[in-house]
Amino acid sequence: MTTTANTSSLTLVDALWPSAGSSLLRKAVLAVAGSVLLVVCAKIQVPMYPVPMTMQTFGILIIAAAYGWPLGAITVLLYLAEGFVGLPVFAGAVAGPAYFAGTTGGYLVGFAAASGLVGFLAERGWTKGLVMTALAMVLGNVVIYAFGLSWLDILLVGIRGVAGWDLAKVIHNGMVLFLVGDVVKVALAAIVLPTAWTLIRRP
Repeated sequence: MTTTANTSSLTLVDALWPSAGSSLLRKAVLAVAGSVLLVVCAKIQVPMYPVPMTMQTFGILIIAAAYGWPLGAITVLLYLAEGFVGLPVFAGAVAGPAYFAGTTGGYLVGFAAASGLVGFLAERGWTKGLVMTALAMVLGNVVIYAFGLSWLDILLVGIRGVAGWDLAKVIHNGMVLFLVGDVVKVALAAIVLPTAWTLIRRP
């Protein structure tokens, strides 16, 4: 039977695995498990128009919502560190420091920032209802795109001056093409998280 302490927990992971004080082993296990889940999500590609949808951002935001702040952010940073040292944890086979300096670098930084924000909101009850969960996911995506598009614009327009690239093309290629998939992932998160809380509260 679910206890009152569990249902009043700030995050899903606290409700499912209550912590007796500050357990470093518990946090380490959760961070490693979360980073593995992020690798799996990054490798999942769903055929969709106009571009295939990966579950990478879904995994980032779900982990943040389930873990809260700062464990969610630490887990994402661990995942990024794995990619930085060359482990093939991202959607493609390429990783390493050069990958962070490429066109996806801003999005990767955005992952960490978004996980902090969504984790912070989750600890304040934003992921227990459908509407607030959707809003939290939207805000997380906004943060990711803010970092990603800013870096794309600097890299392709400001630094490299690639012919044919301007801010409008950056926004189209770096965000608009992915909005359909983002809507699907936000909707999925808005169903999964409140449903999980409902099941936890059920005696």
